[in-house]
Amino acid sequence: MSKKCIGLIVNPIAGMGGLVGLKGTDGKEILEKALSLGAKPVAPGRAETFLSHLKDLIDGEIDLLVGAGWMGEFEAQKAGFECSVMGQRKERTTARDTKEISEKMLESKVSLLVFCGGDGTARDILDVIGLRLPALGVPSGVKMHSAVFAATPEGAARVVSRFLLEGLPLRETEVMDVDEEAFREGRLSAKLYGYMLVPYEPELIQGIKETSLSTEDELYNQAAIALCFIEKIMEPETVYILGPGTTTRAIAALLNERKTLLGVDLLLNGKIIRHDVREADILEAIKSKRAKIVVTPIGGQGFIFGRGNQQISPRVIRSVGPENIIVIATKHKIRGLSCLRVDTGDPELDQMLRGYMRVIVDYGEECLIPVK
Repeated sequence: MSKKCIGLIVNPIAGMGGLVGLKGTDGKEILEKALSLGAKPVAPGRAETFLSHLKDLIDGEIDLLVGAGWMGEFEAQKAGFECSVMGQRKERTTARDTKEISEKMLESKVSLLVFCGGDGTARDILDVIGLRLPALGVPSGVKMHSAVFAATPEGAARVVSRFLLEGLPLRETEVMDVDEEAFREGRLSAKLYGYMLVPYEPELIQGIKETSLSTEDELYNQAAIALCFIEKIMEPETVYILGPGTTTRAIAALLNERKTLLGVDLLLNGKIIRHDVREADILEAIKSKRAKIVVTPIGGQGFIFGRGNQQISPRVIRSVGPENIIVIATKHKIRGLSCLRVDTGDPELDQMLRGYMRVIVDYGEECLIPVK
């Protein structure tokens, strides 16, 4: 039986805005700003993790076709893969490079096109392949609202292996169009962009992000959770790292403080002391202080770390301590989740966080949820 061929395209700048609080790197100006703030490449490391796990699963069973340079070639070499290369090595790559290599891979009739990036990369590839070629995303962006991504790079390797060796079925899944400029301004503007054919493995593929409800019951539930936090949990002289979301925002609202909806803020003694912070800001603020992390899972996906809050990095989580993580979520949101998920980029930390976690779902009411 002849070997099957998979294509791999890495967007080397995807995810660079996360640690520095830029919520994406679409556009030359934003990339330059991210670099000026000390942002480092994320996607190459995520691609290497994916490839190293794939090699363990199906070494010798596939031919690998990759983008040139940092668009897949270098990562494949580091993982020990022999590969064929498409495109030209470039110091800086653009969406045009992604599309041109996608076109070449479509013509080469690869069995599956794997891409390492975020929603923007998914849209660029969809523009070329449509529903003519199965695809799968290795999550490497800041905002990943689309349902075409595996939950983790390790999970992506398992999906690819099962698709090629066992014949997983394909399913049309959503690619979302997220306005990154609005996202950076604290407004979530997302609409359906199109559909990709993705191997169907619901345990390993993330769902589409669900928007928050604004019903009276939901707002009342958020207020009850916030009141419980303020009256029963909040301690003096403790820095609370508040993740994004409407439920965490309700805490600030009850304290008559303004919370950044899509960013990470710092709360101390009932006052927001820093808005929309970067990883470096958090580490500086919690130095020699007690600190706790307050997060709410992403609706429909369940992620508490690794999607839209990369500022709360492995360094931050380790500094605070996993025992000082507080998870809050409304009953409606929890009913839509089978588990919580973590994808920090640090496999050892992810494993430490897995198991079960208490989630505050109402005033004085908690539930125990598995973390995967």
